Amino acid sequence: MGCIMDLGIQGKVAIVTGGSRGLGREAALSLAREGCNLCICARGEDRLKETQVELELMGIKTVALSADVTLSGDAKRIYEAASSLGPVEILINNVGGSYGGRDIDSVTDEDMHQVLELNLHGAMRLAKLVIPKMKEVGWGRIINISSIYGREHGGGIGYMVGKAALIALTKHMALSLAKDRILVNTIAPGSIQFPGGGWDKFLKNQDEEVVQKFIGSNLPMGRFGWPEPFGDLVAYLSSDRVGFLTGACINIDGGQGKSLI
Repeated sequence: MGCIMDLGIQGKVAIVTGGSRGLGREAALSLAREGCNLCICARGEDRLKETQVELELMGIKTVALSADVTLSGDAKRIYEAASSLGPVEILINNVGGSYGGRDIDSVTDEDMHQVLELNLHGAMRLAKLVIPKMKEVGWGRIINISSIYGREHGGGIGYMVGKAALIALTKHMALSLAKDRILVNTIAPGSIQFPGGGWDKFLKNQDEEVVQKFIGSNLPMGRFGWPEPFGDLVAYLSSDRVGFLTGACINIDGGQGKSLI
């Protein structure tokens, strides 16, 4: 379990997309420990109510709704639901994933369209909705969740392009919004295991020899990551204490990434 860091964001309203499970849920839990009121959304309803109850037991106000950030109408619904709690000052764009063909020979135009909607355009839609109020109050935090495969080669072509584009979007937004005291940063997770996630399935479905070979070749700490450090990093980047940090892309990968930049 993460710890309370007293980050000066008690009572602020945050949106966490994909907030019902995995890394999104962990981000929501870490923000809740700091006293943030939360709007969480996900495309499926199966875990939303369960996570909402878990958050409300921590003494915060929470709204949870089934929504798809790739749809402009749903993005507006998310923003309006969050605004019922107060001005939205923190946005965590956590939704993302892979789609379609893995390389240039197999990816289709529709595959690329869908993967960019999921990893890039949804984040941009919500950012455009929250920024006017952030400018009005003179404070804001936007954290976009990319991947180490947005920084270097890895994964399918659509996923890699989408996550790299999200890092570029973050940098551009950060520089244009710094004067408004809106700080925008990226987190690039490596191979983090959580129940029901891709790496969890890999560990359960692959032979032990295959698993150990992957760990030996890719994970210098000798183990997969776990969600709590990710959640606490999200909370810190969302905080009043982050100060002078904007436009950065921070790996949380146990040394998995090989890029120097």
